[in-house]
Amino acid sequence: MRALRTLQIVAAIVLVAAGPIAHALESRVINADGVDYRVVAVAPARETLELRWKDDAGKPIASIQQLRDGSTANGRRLLFAANAGIYDTSLRPLGLHIEDGKTLRSLNTVQGNPGSGNFSIPPNGVFWVDTAGNAGVASTAEWHESPRQARLASQSGPMLVIDGEINPRFDAESDSLKWRSGVCAPTPDRVEFVVSLTPVSFHAFASLFRDQLQCRNALYLDGSLSRIWTAADGYSGAPAFMVRPYVGMFALFADPVNSID
Repeated sequence: MRALRTLQIVAAIVLVAAGPIAHALESRVINADGVDYRVVAVAPARETLELRWKDDAGKPIASIQQLRDGSTANGRRLLFAANAGIYDTSLRPLGLHIEDGKTLRSLNTVQGNPGSGNFSIPPNGVFWVDTAGNAGVASTAEWHESPRQARLASQSGPMLVIDGEINPRFDAESDSLKWRSGVCAPTPDRVEFVVSLTPVSFHAFASLFRDQLQCRNALYLDGSLSRIWTAADGYSGAPAFMVRPYVGMFALFADPVNSID
């Protein structure tokens, strides 16, 4: 008994000395109607999800690899990255973009602009994480009426799921198939990022969020260039030849910003 007690004490000391090594990041592949999806869940109250557009020199961080290289140079280890919302031809976020509580691009309330592509399919919306670590998705109109105290926010469109219903503008019989990415918060303390592993329709993609992930509100992020990267799985989503420069990426790092080795 004395030997067993000694082993328990030693084990406890080792665990305390090692400190927390697990991160609130969950990556899995799920299948819905014959299509595979990479789903990455983040707990924003436990982990500092970040949104990044430019590097320290003010230049756009155009790729996940560039984000990885920059974080390594700054002594940080990237665990997860995904492209954020839709952007314009000048390589600027097309709508609201908030980083670290700072609004870098304002809410875009323009509707029906053909030049905005999917962004203009009503309603579009905003994914956000507030200063308390609560996350959610709101329509642009709702955000305009009641903006959150956001630590980060990205506006994109269209909304995939609205108050538990698939966007009525999506055709269940559509043959427009693309790699697609989106995000939702089934609960305020859980964010689900999703990318399809093969091309899929808007309706099928939205159905995944409503029926499999139980999200009452979900937001489309982007189409054929969309990718998710995790340290464990590598890249999921669009093939490399489809990828173009990103403007805004969600990121999760293993180390805090001001960590010292």
